[in-house]
Amino acid sequence: MPERQRAKFHRWSAHLVAADTSAWHKLRAIPAGISFILFLRRLIRSRRTAPGDDLLSRLIEVQEEGDRLSADELLAMSFLLLVAGHETTVNLIGNGILALLRHPEEMERLRRQPELLEPAIEEMLRYASPLQTATERYATADVPLGGAIIPRGALVYVVLASANRDAEAFPDASRFDVARQPNRHLAFGHGIHYCLGAPLARLEGQIAIQALLARFRDITLAPGATLRWRRGLVLSGVEALPVRASR
Repeated sequence: MPERQRAKFHRWSAHLVAADTSAWHKLRAIPAGISFILFLRRLIRSRRTAPGDDLLSRLIEVQEEGDRLSADELLAMSFLLLVAGHETTVNLIGNGILALLRHPEEMERLRRQPELLEPAIEEMLRYASPLQTATERYATADVPLGGAIIPRGALVYVVLASANRDAEAFPDASRFDVARQPNRHLAFGHGIHYCLGAPLARLEGQIAIQALLARFRDITLAPGATLRWRRGLVLSGVEALPVRASR
């Protein structure tokens, strides 16, 4: 993504992921979707004629047994990588920092024991899941669940954030514990739908949180800060996180 275009991309992406299932929100997202698609098509054309040292150029060049990705396949892959790789990690970092701000004893624990950074990221993924729900699923057969039947063909939204607070799976599930082990959360999905970018998201989260704690000694929510949560069914994150920090 060219740096000069990142502000536009962020605006388009925010409009798209804020849309819920209502007709009004879908209509509001259409202009952003069209602008985004046209931009990506232009970007793909430019990389075809002048490849660079970037992922999109590699996707254009890659082939298997003489078969290359089509224009539509490149568009879909680029769209997925940009939106899924950006929005979710933004929420992981923002939600994770907010959890630390609301649990200052755990923030100090992490400062004293930096070796807890990896399990702390897993706990942030569980406790403050960047995704509220999985994307749409459809039942392939009648499924008995909780005394009811989900009929074959029915639309299903799996609430990952709820699964990650399941008291039967996590002792003291509502407690934020940066050293929680084991931590078999579902923030990255499960099975064939497990997130392809999970290792990168974990690394980005570790780098961001570690840098923040190293750079600033005192971090608190800004006085009088009002947190607004982003709209939409899928993502979970704040629109902004105002803080007061000192080196």
